[in-house]
Amino acid sequence: MYTPPNLTLQATMQRFRRRWSTLPDHREPNNNQRYTIAAGALAAFSVFFMQSPSFLAHQRLLQRRKGRNNAHSLFQVTEIPSDPQIRNLLDPLSAAEFAVDFWYIVEELRRHQQLGRFQNELDTYAIALDGLQFYSSEKISCPQCQKRTDRAGVEHFYHSAVTPVVVKPKTPQVLPLPPEFIVPQDGQEKQDCERRAAKRWLEQHHGHFPAQSVTYLGDDLYANHPMCQLVSETYQQFFIFVCKPDSHEGLYQWLSFLDKNGAVESVTQRHWNGKRGELWTYCLANHVPLRNGEEAMSVNWFEVTITDEKTGEVLYHNSFITNHAVSADNVAPLAEVGRTRWKIENENNNTLKTKGYHFEHNFGHGSRGLANVLATLNILAFVLHTVQELLTPAYQRLREALGTRQTFFNDLRALTRYMIFDSWDDLFRFMEEGLELPSVPP
Repeated sequence: MYTPPNLTLQATMQRFRRRWSTLPDHREPNNNQRYTIAAGALAAFSVFFMQSPSFLAHQRLLQRRKGRNNAHSLFQVTEIPSDPQIRNLLDPLSAAEFAVDFWYIVEELRRHQQLGRFQNELDTYAIALDGLQFYSSEKISCPQCQKRTDRAGVEHFYHSAVTPVVVKPKTPQVLPLPPEFIVPQDGQEKQDCERRAAKRWLEQHHGHFPAQSVTYLGDDLYANHPMCQLVSETYQQFFIFVCKPDSHEGLYQWLSFLDKNGAVESVTQRHWNGKRGELWTYCLANHVPLRNGEEAMSVNWFEVTITDEKTGEVLYHNSFITNHAVSADNVAPLAEVGRTRWKIENENNNTLKTKGYHFEHNFGHGSRGLANVLATLNILAFVLHTVQELLTPAYQRLREALGTRQTFFNDLRALTRYMIFDSWDDLFRFMEEGLELPSVPP
């Protein structure tokens, strides 16, 4: 295995420096322009990549003592702005400016035949959609904030986004895509807000995948006529959305009628989970109306119920709608892909909140776009970690040798606090030698 040349950490950071040098500069000509916009973006990104709010402070100290620092050698930061300066530099920017950096990584993975790692048994890429809140305050707000009032009458300002993620069954890694931020104009109801943001994301980014190459996954919130029609007819892609009886009365009335007439097919498979036998029962029906009315879209439906073979206890139950044709032969892989939606909660949202990214922490709110820009850079750091975990042998060996993610990043932070490394290769080589890992032939 080798890392594609353009996806090594050193090459990626050099690419970011070149690309971010073209970011718009909204400062007046008479303002102090010692620091470039690129320096602000690279400096902020370094904090998220290293998962260390104090990383830049340590590099400023190294610069004073030794005349060099790792922010420059590893992250291409020519001069390190202060934290307030970083916030001022980035606040006028739109988070959308960084979407191209996500797609650059996706296209490089595709070009080097690595994106196929995420292709599932349906011969599609599964992209899970979900809303994620990342900021809340009772006092600080900006024009991008949403607002809600609790039962005590206290106002809360918050930010949230739809965070699409490429997921695959039995694959621990996920690949985040550019977020789409929910804005006050989207309304007050959570469902409307998330749906509108998801539709904007589809409109802006659907062209990065050929027709019929994506299966979009989502909870019951997405299982509505406009969204299903948009995915299926406008963008020529597939969907598998959770479909609950309470919110789809018309559809389930049809299913009840079909079931009484023997038109709902059933398939049962036995699985051994290592401790006990399980019965996986699938029910399926094609060409059922998504809602009441003559113009209702026709969808295909299936459900999966997992029970303990001995006790009959229900271990899992869910039902889905899709525009994939459903049969006894493919209902199991369809259900497996549909159930993979949970990875956006566990492998993406939970990782961002609890695995060192501190996604809900207020790194800086600003008065314009700062909060969203910082959230985007944080997710982009997660993408780069994922790419290294998938493709960089030295990164993989170190992660395996050190055991836990926390230990790995603790070591990165400690080493770069006291020593200066000319490149990421030098840093990883030093760590491998210190751990006395066996040398690997080129």
